[in-house]
Amino acid sequence: MLRTLFAVLVLLMSGTARADMTGLIEGTLGDTGYLIGKPDNWNGGLILFAHGYEGEREGRGSLGESFLTAHFKRGNYAWAAAGFRSAGYRPDWFLEDTIAVREHFIKTYGQPRWVILYGGSMGGHVTVAGLEQHPDLFQGGMTECGVVDGVGLIDWYYAYTAAAEYFSGVPLLDAGPEEFEKLVKGPFVDAIGRPGSYTERGLRFASVVKHLAGGDVPLLQEAMAQRYLEELRARQPGPAYARELSRHADTRHIVYDIDPGLGVDAATLNRDIRRVVPEQGARSPANPAFAPFTGRIRVPLMTLHGTADLDVPLRLEQDYRRRTLAAGTSRLLVQRTQRMAGHCDFDLSAREKLFDDLVAWIERGIVPEGEDLLGDVTRLGRH
Repeated sequence: MLRTLFAVLVLLMSGTARADMTGLIEGTLGDTGYLIGKPDNWNGGLILFAHGYEGEREGRGSLGESFLTAHFKRGNYAWAAAGFRSAGYRPDWFLEDTIAVREHFIKTYGQPRWVILYGGSMGGHVTVAGLEQHPDLFQGGMTECGVVDGVGLIDWYYAYTAAAEYFSGVPLLDAGPEEFEKLVKGPFVDAIGRPGSYTERGLRFASVVKHLAGGDVPLLQEAMAQRYLEELRARQPGPAYARELSRHADTRHIVYDIDPGLGVDAATLNRDIRRVVPEQGARSPANPAFAPFTGRIRVPLMTLHGTADLDVPLRLEQDYRRRTLAAGTSRLLVQRTQRMAGHCDFDLSAREKLFDDLVAWIERGIVPEGEDLLGDVTRLGRH
């Protein structure tokens, strides 16, 4: 669930680098704080960092560095980050805040040679929204464990919960927040079982989740053992959940699949499963950060994703690849994976290589290698 992302993403936002804030420029633009790191011998490259989700609370977002700050410093790159005007899940606002920091940097220090928009988890939502909506402001984009298909994230949560309801017979989507937790820990677990000891209903549910999350990806079983209850979502989110994002959920386009021999066929499943419909006015092009993405990017985008990340599943990467194929922009998208059952826990070397390869693509036209996320997913993350 999105509230679980909070602890992980505070680490992604700050990490050990938070302990050493020397040499940084801190300030405020309106309701948004910012940090800037600019070396004396700046080489003209600028990275704008968009951090991850911090949960639902009052007050402004936090200021912090990415895990790549030391790498930027060694390469004489400048970087800047907005703390965001609020907590919560508002990529529309946070993109505006990031652009404001970009403008402030340029006004203060001069025009960069290029600007890379770089985001982790929710920051990936900000990144792709920025590349699609403001292609002239950025020369490249980079995401880690990113919400690269935008509102597809909330569609995943409710598609997952609808499948859980369908196979357990427990009315999860009708429950309020407090009742929901009781139903999950009681009747739902009784009906489905647990990973490694599923009931017959549970085996059906696990098969559907496999297809829904992106296929038979490495470490999926380990991820389910850790997270299979955490990804369930009440349709009436409580105060600890991303309320604005939840109102945009739409599962009417989801096509479910299930392995043969389990007593349920895909046609029956897709006909009978409950569908979640967005609230009135949601998913409107009037607010494109919360509308389905188009895949119409004009600059290079590189992504890094965990194979069995259930908080932000690989499915989002696959769906965004399909969008770029439909838009004729797939040549601008390079995707990579690491084998992991968690969220955002990448090797530092993989992060550094992602950035270095993106810079080489921007500066010298060297198109980096990626992986085929629409091919044999069992082989992903082998590099």
